[in-house]
Amino acid sequence: MQKRKGLVTKSTGSWYEVRTESAEIIHCRLRGQFRIKGIKNTNPVVVGDHVEFIVENDGCGYITDLEKRVNYIDRKSTKLSKISHLIAANIDQAFLVVTLKEPKTSLGFIDRFLLAAEGFRIPCCIVFNKIDLYNNEELNTLAEIENIYQKIGYSTLRTSTITGEGIHELKVKFSKKVCLFSGHSGVGKSALINAIDPSLHLKVGSISDYHSKGKHTTTFASMFEVSDGFVIDTPGIKEFGLIQYSPDEVRDYFPEIRQYNNLCRFNNCLHTHEPDCRVREAVEKGEIALSRYENYITILHDSDLQIEDWKLK
Repeated sequence: MQKRKGLVTKSTGSWYEVRTESAEIIHCRLRGQFRIKGIKNTNPVVVGDHVEFIVENDGCGYITDLEKRVNYIDRKSTKLSKISHLIAANIDQAFLVVTLKEPKTSLGFIDRFLLAAEGFRIPCCIVFNKIDLYNNEELNTLAEIENIYQKIGYSTLRTSTITGEGIHELKVKFSKKVCLFSGHSGVGKSALINAIDPSLHLKVGSISDYHSKGKHTTTFASMFEVSDGFVIDTPGIKEFGLIQYSPDEVRDYFPEIRQYNNLCRFNNCLHTHEPDCRVREAVEKGEIALSRYENYITILHDSDLQIEDWKLK
C-alpha cells in the first residue's frame, strides 16, 4: 500500500482527522509501534502535524510517520506532572485570548504562555476579549496591562463579538498563516473564530455563575480553514504549567530580561540575589514591570523545571 501525506486537523486522542493535499479528510489511527519511538508527551501526534499515512480497505488510515516539526507549544500534563502535553504544532502565529473578568485571566498565566511561545520564537498577540463588559476603571487597568506587554514587543488587540470591535484587525492578522487560539475556557475563543468566519458555526459556551469560570465547549483541538489561512481552536486551559525549560532558558525567554544579558557582574546571573545585577536595578527603577519580574521568579521556583546544580538563595 502506498503512503500518502497529510495535515492533522483534529485529534481526539485515539483518532485523527488528516487533510490530504486534495482537501480530502481521512480518519486515521496510530500504527501500533508508533508510541514506542521515544515520545515523551501524552499525545505523540497533534493538530498541525504533517504526517504520512496508509489507507486501509475500509477507507480509514493509520499514521506511520511524523514529519519534523518546525515548532510547537506544550504545557505540563495535568495528570502526569513530569510529562508534557502538546497543544499544537507548526504554528505561524499564536493568539492568546484573555479577559479581565468573566472569567479573569491572571498575568502569571499570560507570562507562562508567552514563555512557551518564545521558546520557538512563535509570534504571539494578546487578545483582550469581551471589551464591551469593562467599565472605565477596568479600561484603565487594561491600558496599564497593555502597556506592559507592548513595551517589550508583544502586539495586543481589543476585541468584542458584541460590538465588533477589533474583529477586522483580527482577520487581517490571519492572512496566509496557521494561527493558534488559546486561553482559559470562557474567554471567547470559539466566538471570535465564528466572528471571523460565521460559516463555521462553532459551539459557544456560557459562564458558570457559581465560579465565574468558563465551561468547556471545545473538547478537542481542531483546525479550520478560514479565508486564506488556517485557525486552530483549542480546549480551554485551566493552568499553564511549564516542564522543559532550564533556568537559563527561562531567563532568556523574557525579552526585557534577555536584553541585560552580559551586563551584570556575572555572566550566568539569574537575577535573583546576585550582586551588581542590572535586572534587579531595572526593576527598582520601573524599567522592568514588577509583575513580570515576580512571575519570572515564580517560574524559576517551579520544581518541574530542569533544575540541576543551582539553588535560589
